[in-house]
Amino acid sequence: MTDIDRHATSDGTVTTTDLLVGGMTCAACVGRVEKKLGRLEGVSASVNLATGRARVSHPGTVSPQDLISAVEGAGYTAQLPPAEKENGEAPGTGSPGATGPGELQRLLITAALSLPVLVLSMVPALQFTNWQWLCFNLTAPVVGWSAWSFHQRALKGLRHATATMDTLVSLGVLASFAWSTYALFLGGAGQPGMRMPFSVLPGAGTGSAHLYLEATVSVPLFVLAGRCLEDRAKRGTGSALRALAELGARDVELTAKERGRRIPVAELRVGQEFVVRPGEKVATDGVVTEGNSALDLSLVTGESTPAEVGPGSAVVGASINVGGLLVVRATAVGADTQLARITRLVTDAQAGKARMQRLADAVAGVFVPAIVTVACTVLGFWLGAGADGAAAVTAAVAVLVVACPCALGLAIPTAFLAATGRGAQLGVLIRGPEALERLQGIDTIVFDKTGTLTTGHMTLAGTTVVEGVSADEVLRLAGAVEYGSEHPIGRAVTTAARQAAEGGKLPPVTGFRAVPGTGVSGDADGHRVAVGRPRDRTALPKVLEQALDQAEAAARTAVVVEIDGRPVAVLAVGDTLRPGAYAAVRQLRKLGIEPILVTGDSPVAARAVARQVGIDEVHASITPEGKAAIVADLQADGCRVAVIGDGVNDAAALARAELGIAMGGGTDAAIGAADITLVREDMQAVVAAVRLTRRTLSTIRANLAWAFGYNVVTVPLAATGWLNPMFAALAMSGSSVLVVVNSLRLRACSPTPRGSASRTTLALEAAR
Repeated sequence: MTDIDRHATSDGTVTTTDLLVGGMTCAACVGRVEKKLGRLEGVSASVNLATGRARVSHPGTVSPQDLISAVEGAGYTAQLPPAEKENGEAPGTGSPGATGPGELQRLLITAALSLPVLVLSMVPALQFTNWQWLCFNLTAPVVGWSAWSFHQRALKGLRHATATMDTLVSLGVLASFAWSTYALFLGGAGQPGMRMPFSVLPGAGTGSAHLYLEATVSVPLFVLAGRCLEDRAKRGTGSALRALAELGARDVELTAKERGRRIPVAELRVGQEFVVRPGEKVATDGVVTEGNSALDLSLVTGESTPAEVGPGSAVVGASINVGGLLVVRATAVGADTQLARITRLVTDAQAGKARMQRLADAVAGVFVPAIVTVACTVLGFWLGAGADGAAAVTAAVAVLVVACPCALGLAIPTAFLAATGRGAQLGVLIRGPEALERLQGIDTIVFDKTGTLTTGHMTLAGTTVVEGVSADEVLRLAGAVEYGSEHPIGRAVTTAARQAAEGGKLPPVTGFRAVPGTGVSGDADGHRVAVGRPRDRTALPKVLEQALDQAEAAARTAVVVEIDGRPVAVLAVGDTLRPGAYAAVRQLRKLGIEPILVTGDSPVAARAVARQVGIDEVHASITPEGKAAIVADLQADGCRVAVIGDGVNDAAALARAELGIAMGGGTDAAIGAADITLVREDMQAVVAAVRLTRRTLSTIRANLAWAFGYNVVTVPLAATGWLNPMFAALAMSGSSVLVVVNSLRLRACSPTPRGSASRTTLALEAAR
């Protein structure tokens, strides 16, 4: 497989390619890269400043190398993401443009050179004879070496007739240094014994003898420090995705029949069996063939309660075995595993852009040229008004330095980066920013029943036995006889029996016989055992007759177990509720979202489930087309509808709704039509998605308010001479860091309001 094949997927005549773009520092850079790529025929691009990624859609006639050349032509670096590693790490999970040792070293050297200049400039009592020349000699390497990357990128922008934040920084540093050089050599500031007062407000010194060396060194120092902090914070917003990529096991122990050796996970193949010891991670997706245990799925799907597994149970790669020894047969490896699919979905989601982000990028695209114009206008105004050159330069430099389009470019992508990572931890996979925006306005949610509110699998829901008979023994014998049946009821009984039996072993059966529509029978442990539909209810003991009535009321299928011709038990089999279904419905109502049940199942079964979860409005026996029609009717009544389902019959309704939510264990058609996928089985994931969305959009609004408000306030202050350039540099660097740190708070977003409330609702659910 070539590098291009690994990173580009074709859809008809259109290909999508991801690129890692280096050298971007603000939202103006994003617009520049997108514009340059967009000039290629048939190419459209979405660039994310927070991740340093460009997702490009282009015709097959445009090669990835053409895209890389276009980005480099705009003055930036570009490369294809590295191929997926053997340990399962997703490509490109690192932070492009991350601050490395070289940048940190540059910051430390800049601080060592700058601090003496700042102290001497700000504390007149420490100013000795010819102090200004020492400061000048310390400042020169800061201007020429520390700030070189800003000058270099500003020059590249000038060659391409564009301006970015680096342009502002470079102009501010050069302007203040040029004035200080003039003052030292020609303006009288170089005289021995010269003293310079300092004030928080500019204009403390007048005339050409005033120096701005403190502003010259503070701008690179604070900007470099801000970028180091900003980069560290940005890596924090993507930590959940990197954690996902690192979850997988590194090696695996094969069973004795597979030669019992330990091999790297990358060499494992579908169909091979491997051993999972207590405390180890499951190497890949598979099915348990031997042993019983409990698996901790919290790191993969967000499930808080360990899942009990036994022979025949499906297991997920990267889950942790917290119980006994298991033997697992691999059913998926590499990119086909659930963990790999989750990582891909999260990575793809982070490549998208919200409408608000496009607006912010558009503003940032004209922001820098506007600020340069304002700075030139301010300089001319002050000089024309008769102010001395020092005051005019102070105001112009402050305008250049304080302006910050960085915060605009980071306000939305960092919040979304943190939200998608946190969502993955909670078992919620969000397809893109548009899904977040739509989920915010949802007021009605349409639930499917089978596979959504319920598990979609027949399980043993209850066992009722006559007095003097052991329920475990009855289940063991019934499960043994049903082992030869292919009926879903029989499989449910057998699965429950094997999970309850020691070592999952059932007694052998002879004389097995199956009668369609009636049941099965056979000899086990010296008894004649029959399992099937009741033949004569009146002949049953009263306790069993009541059990049949209760099963019918709950829309469950009941079978009678006879041992040696005597009815001894009733086994109720049915599709059980998903964990947290009742609590989820209740909490959705509290969030202002009305639940509706729409199912193709019978009215009796639909009403039984609706009663258990607390849904009032029920539509039963509905066709797939009918589901989409119900969604359309709700929309016509002014409702903003989300649909949650898992099957092919839900795909039309999922696509018709404002927002489609698919169960992760559902069909590919449902997942493909959905905007959000729920990985974990607990229905609390729906509530988690709503709460996470609202918290994310609240964070984005706060970020944008700061990004816009900061410039609205500080630029006029700088233009009117009320902002010292040194403090302007500190404020500019701090604004970007503040936006990213605010986004980081999403990593602690909790899916439940406050622990105790969730326990109460779960207790109510258990009581029902």
